[in-house]
Amino acid sequence: MEYVTLNNGIKMPKLGYGVYQTPAEETQRAVADAIRIGYRSIDTAQAYQNESGVGRALAASGLPREEFFITTKVWITNAGYEKASNSIQESLEKLQSPYIDLLLIHQPFGDYYGTYRAMEEAVKKGQVRAIGVSNFAPDRFIDMQHFAQIKPAVNQIETHVFQQQKVARRYLKKYQCQIESWGPFAEGRNDFFTNPALQDIGQRYHKTVAQVALRFLLQRDVVVIPKSVHKDRMEENFNVFDFTLSDGDMAAIGALDRAQSLFFSHADPETVEWFMSRV
Repeated sequence: MEYVTLNNGIKMPKLGYGVYQTPAEETQRAVADAIRIGYRSIDTAQAYQNESGVGRALAASGLPREEFFITTKVWITNAGYEKASNSIQESLEKLQSPYIDLLLIHQPFGDYYGTYRAMEEAVKKGQVRAIGVSNFAPDRFIDMQHFAQIKPAVNQIETHVFQQQKVARRYLKKYQCQIESWGPFAEGRNDFFTNPALQDIGQRYHKTVAQVALRFLLQRDVVVIPKSVHKDRMEENFNVFDFTLSDGDMAAIGALDRAQSLFFSHADPETVEWFMSRV
């Protein structure tokens, strides 16, 4: 496994296992499979409603807690100092853990400044090892990190071959914040898995499109958390450290960048209205 060192000195695996959209009743089994394959970084969130399944899998693994790197996120409905503080305690209980390795603000809406203060306090109490944000565009990220007492260690944002986040990466590097990808396969959009360039590169390395896409991000020092409930795909996604893409292949994949989201923009009024309708 390869690691990145966060701005507070904590090491984080570059490859983890995500449980977004994994049904609650399947989460324990899926995470248990991932652990047996070798995953030690697990990414969940309050909004996924499957933290308990992750917690049960961790407890049943029989492995020491310190072998894992667990990430969860505070949802919009828990925004604000008091609600966030209570939700952090609830997450700890569901995860059956005395601490969370990485805690993120899930969306840049609501009283996220109050949420961040609660997260900073949780760090001081020893309940959380590192904190950060998710889905924060460069402008909102810069604002947050400027006023934060504990600087964000991670920003988890949509990042894949079609949205490579070149501008965001530049500013995150400037402020010593690690970029982490959600949606490394773009959820199959834009004919991701049949892209000719990715297929051609994969054939030369005897690797799949998914493996090539993950390797591209890893070589760009992007943390990835691919998700699958199928054990064979979990194994495929895990086996990406035995090859290295050439400079030419990296450039060819770099040329696929469209520099725009395949999902939504947090600056779009209709998108913001949709998120507010969830609250």
